[in-house]
Amino acid sequence: MGTSKSGPSYNMIVVGGGSAGLVTAYIAAFLKAKVALVEQHKMGGDCLNTGCVPSKALIKTAKLVHQIRHHQNYGLKAASCEVDFATVMDRVHKVIEEIAPHDSIERYQGLGVECITGRAEILDPHHIRVGDRVLATKSLVLALGASPLIPALGGLDKVAYLTSENLWTLRELPKRLLVLGGGPIGCELAQAFQRLGSKVTLVERGPRILPREDPDVSQWVYERMLKEGVHFMLNTEAQEVLGDLTLRVVESTKQKEQNSKLIPFDKILIAVGRKARSEGVNWKELGAELNPNGALKVDSYLRANGKSLYACGDLIGPYQLTHAAAHQAWYCAVNGLMSPFKKFAVDYRVLPWVTFTDPEVARVGLSEEEAKAQGIPHVVTRFGLDDLDRAIADSENYGQVKIITAKGKDRILGASIVGSGAGEMLPELTLALRWNLGLKSILRTIHPYPTWTEANKFGASAWTKQHGSPYLGPALKVLAAFHRWRRQ
Repeated sequence: MGTSKSGPSYNMIVVGGGSAGLVTAYIAAFLKAKVALVEQHKMGGDCLNTGCVPSKALIKTAKLVHQIRHHQNYGLKAASCEVDFATVMDRVHKVIEEIAPHDSIERYQGLGVECITGRAEILDPHHIRVGDRVLATKSLVLALGASPLIPALGGLDKVAYLTSENLWTLRELPKRLLVLGGGPIGCELAQAFQRLGSKVTLVERGPRILPREDPDVSQWVYERMLKEGVHFMLNTEAQEVLGDLTLRVVESTKQKEQNSKLIPFDKILIAVGRKARSEGVNWKELGAELNPNGALKVDSYLRANGKSLYACGDLIGPYQLTHAAAHQAWYCAVNGLMSPFKKFAVDYRVLPWVTFTDPEVARVGLSEEEAKAQGIPHVVTRFGLDDLDRAIADSENYGQVKIITAKGKDRILGASIVGSGAGEMLPELTLALRWNLGLKSILRTIHPYPTWTEANKFGASAWTKQHGSPYLGPALKVLAAFHRWRRQ
């Protein structure tokens, strides 16, 4: 290939400056390796520039608008606001700018990472070309990320459709926004735009939104969004985008022309999923291969070729989450630097995630549906947030804590929380699941009052009342008799 086969110039080269690549490079530098990070576009990747950060900034503004418009819930006689969408988007970009230094070239060079701007051409598992430079390395880590999945929908290429990538260039609020897809991204943005003043229609081919969650969990979000005015079209298949900014759809279960409907829109947002950025690489020549969904196949040590080529983040999945990418990055960095002397198999057993709708949905471990499908004996315990003092005080008493435990034991198998700030409540249950701390340990932990995390304690209390020691009932009867005797 015209490349030198001399000894490696670097211990590790990382291609991709998103979450997975940044953390890999950071850990490698911390471990005193000579590491280079190559990024052709913006440091921080999708999470900082087009994903997590801007979407959460937009959601925050939308929630504030929603609270002002429902000021009577907080004892206010009058309150109003005017949404200037361009100013809202200015704030979104200001948030990005304020966080950007955390992922900047300057910061990472200060940490000991050599940052290189340009497109990396992968020559072999030990060499890449950037511009006119050929760089050699002992281990190569690919963190190429993912991009929005665009469906093969007739006429879509004739309209200026939106995705989670280009959405942030909008300066005018769409009067009619059509959202295609009822997953986390579609639901988060549909609710936010509805609250900001758009008339939102969400089209989902399945029978419900948030299909990765239990039905009762997704129902909480569905009912809230429905109440706020989002128009849902479930079990509905998109067929064709017409030239007059109209989408033809048909009910998925019927697929008959007479059942088709036309949905007018001003902007259409495609949110049907994301696909790995795996195009343009000769994977066979690198000794690697792709999964059927286009993601790069790796082994349990995150090696793509069984040797020196590693990968992490959205390029490999199976969880397209920023914190999942960071989790994988640790294994890539340590395995890439220490192999063959020491290797660690990636562990996904306790991986939490959050959907930032309002109410939020936070999940870790098994769902009820998964426990049933796997034939695992289990018990479901629920605690409603309508009975939580802090939730009532905040006028946010909507949702539940749902805990899945092994039958006959307080061992946590999984948990789902629906409610305001559910993502902040989940870590306690994640920690308990990770370190095998049962519900009794949570119950015995002092929780400050009044806080949202008390809901976890009350969930543990509900389990104890229903499924505690079989000797508890008889013991309490004995105690009652003892106290009667003492009163005599």
